[in-house]
Amino acid sequence: MKKAFFGVLLAALLFTTSSTAYAAELQIKIDGVAIVSDVKPEMKNKRAMVPLRVIGENLGASVEWSNSTVIVAKDGMKATLSLDSSTAEKNGEKMPLDVKPYIKDSRIFVPLRFIAETFGCKVNYSNSIVTVDTEPLFIDGVQVKSLQQEFHMTMGGVVQQIKGNVYIENIYNTFVKNKGEKVEAPANYSWNLTIDVLGSYYKDAQYDFLDQKGKSVSRFDVYSLIPTFPAEQLSGFPKVYIHDVFKDEWYLISETTKQSMNRLIDTATMNGFRTIISDTVV
Repeated sequence: MKKAFFGVLLAALLFTTSSTAYAAELQIKIDGVAIVSDVKPEMKNKRAMVPLRVIGENLGASVEWSNSTVIVAKDGMKATLSLDSSTAEKNGEKMPLDVKPYIKDSRIFVPLRFIAETFGCKVNYSNSIVTVDTEPLFIDGVQVKSLQQEFHMTMGGVVQQIKGNVYIENIYNTFVKNKGEKVEAPANYSWNLTIDVLGSYYKDAQYDFLDQKGKSVSRFDVYSLIPTFPAEQLSGFPKVYIHDVFKDEWYLISETTKQSMNRLIDTATMNGFRTIISDTVV
């Protein structure tokens, strides 16, 4: 009987220890999405501490690091923190910190609540989950819930959605703020990659900004020149067009702008903000 009792007691203790360890693992959610990070956030003195990269990328803030001082800035707000210092600055005003920034696993850890609230985010903590809500994008008074990107390849295509207000707004602003000269539509354009006509364009991707019900409130299509002719014959043709579908307006954009949008999508994907809706590529 004693052996049985101690066996049950040991099993209970092991279960309790395992459950406690599991419950103690901290999870960060930004705009409802669980953040993916190679170094896990952690609680220190009852404060959520996160790797600096999580702040910079997922809150859309720029980050500077020099001489043990971190500067995180966005939209005219600036937070300055120093390693092992319990005092920070918010736009020059000194603020106390409950936990000092520190380095662990070659990463700089900073207090999530201080920086998130500096940039107007709402922060809540419950059951080892810290939720951060950022400001959503509104287009013509309608709140955008997600960005849907669709692109085709030679064999099949992909439809995927990007969540996270920061990524959605940055991609939208990339379209709006970086479009160049307004022009006429190209003579030949299609989803098709095999058009063999001089000056033909294929649609790299279409970007739909969706409302709460999944309805598109704005759409941009990106078209690139098909390089099926020698470069000297294509020299007079723009490389990339953008089509504002709802307004039926065409603009020139640069390769740099196109690449910038792709990097934003890649970063959102890396941090867990992408969901594949369909993938028919074979």
